[in-house]
Amino acid sequence: MTNSIEQAALRLAQLRQAGAQMPDDLPPLPGPSAPGLPVPAERATVPSPDMPSEKKARQPLGQPVSRSIEIDFDRLAAMGFVTPSSPRSSVADQYRVIKRPLLDNARGRSAAHVLHGNLIMVTSSMPGEGKSFTAVNLALSLAMEVDYTVMLVDADVARPSLMKVLGLPPGPGLLDLLVDDKVEMSQVLLRTNIENLTLLPSGSPRDSATELLASAAMTRLVEDMGKRYPDRIIIFDSPPLLLTTESRVLATHMGQIVMVVQAEKTLQSQVKAALSTIEACPVKLMVLNQARTSGGEAYGYGYGYGHGYGYSHADMASNAQSPSLPAPPSGSGQGG
Repeated sequence: MTNSIEQAALRLAQLRQAGAQMPDDLPPLPGPSAPGLPVPAERATVPSPDMPSEKKARQPLGQPVSRSIEIDFDRLAAMGFVTPSSPRSSVADQYRVIKRPLLDNARGRSAAHVLHGNLIMVTSSMPGEGKSFTAVNLALSLAMEVDYTVMLVDADVARPSLMKVLGLPPGPGLLDLLVDDKVEMSQVLLRTNIENLTLLPSGSPRDSATELLASAAMTRLVEDMGKRYPDRIIIFDSPPLLLTTESRVLATHMGQIVMVVQAEKTLQSQVKAALSTIEACPVKLMVLNQARTSGGEAYGYGYGYGHGYGYSHADMASNAQSPSLPAPPSGSGQGG
């Protein structure tokens, strides 16, 4: 009997030496015999909210996951916004026209290649011309495209308004990413009930908000956001060009700029001064907001550029270095 035990022990030693894992080498399972042993975390995975839905990454359980929020489509439709559930309207058709050249530039289908064409800044000369209205509508319209995902960023950190416009509470966002390198994008990005649309709020209010927008951290963040996914279009709601210098710094990172001009309010001198601050951006498109149509045309076209400014249609398009674009109907886009 002793000889048999010694032979068995010798055999086990030989097997271990050969690299075989024996039952005694495995950790005991949790149960009555090992009451204090922690149970290993299940290797379940969750989709990354910072990746397009059709290409969802697999991440270990425990990774930060973006919050999901619900946008009230009925509320937005009542305010004149484009929504996925609304019937075909003049506003929706106008934004289909507005987004087409932007998408062509982002895709590389325009006559000349546009560097960073998927980074689009929406701005204005002064506050109250409707830039936030335009940024939200443009993002909503782009999110209806099949082949693209959209991130809408509230970069107007001094006067953030996107969350209020969308009927959502404020929360962490862009500024938190800029001041704390431990904050992950997935912790502040908001997934919406529009599959292809995510939101990045302006973030926690800070005294140095405008300086942060012009910082090296912002430069790195914008570059990373723009290169991460080739099918993503990023819309930045920017501060007005003539109110702060931060929007001019942000413009240097953009491939395209949409400048909103309010009909019968914005001065010609303001338009010229604002355009002169963004000369470095390769593509500048302009939208005339709250223009009154003539003849009751079904789709709201016919007003063109120059209404109330003394510009001709050709002059304005030349100054903007872009083709003309239609604008939202009269009465929409108050503020922003």
